[in-house]
Amino acid sequence: MLLRICSAAILTSFAFAGAAQAQTQLPLESVQLRTLFKMPDQREEFVRQCVPHMAGRWAHPDAVCGCLHDHAAAVVDDADLRQAVLRGISETGVPTIETDWVPRSKQSEIGPTFTKIAKPTLQCMFEPSTTTN
Repeated sequence: MLLRICSAAILTSFAFAGAAQAQTQLPLESVQLRTLFKMPDQREEFVRQCVPHMAGRWAHPDAVCGCLHDHAAAVVDDADLRQAVLRGISETGVPTIETDWVPRSKQSEIGPTFTKIAKPTLQCMFEPSTTTN
């Protein structure tokens, strides 16, 4: 009889320990989900990487970087080419595309992409902002 009571007590403690462990894991999973939702915005990350390259050249480098992200890169329809343009701007401060950044099948589109972004890029960099503070 004592053996049955001890084994029942041990099984019960294992069951409660498993339930407690499951409860402690749920908050961790919810924390992980929350961190996924608080990931940095792609635009903010781009501006953060771009600003140091623009700081010596422009009075408002964050405005130039934001404009390049929102207007120059936005005219590029292809996702691979857009990512390459954004990478080039954020790494160098000017629109560049390394051929290694683009799939081989799309490398012939690099020239037309620069033609497409030329006007919005020049507007972002050289035309005064139309907004007033």
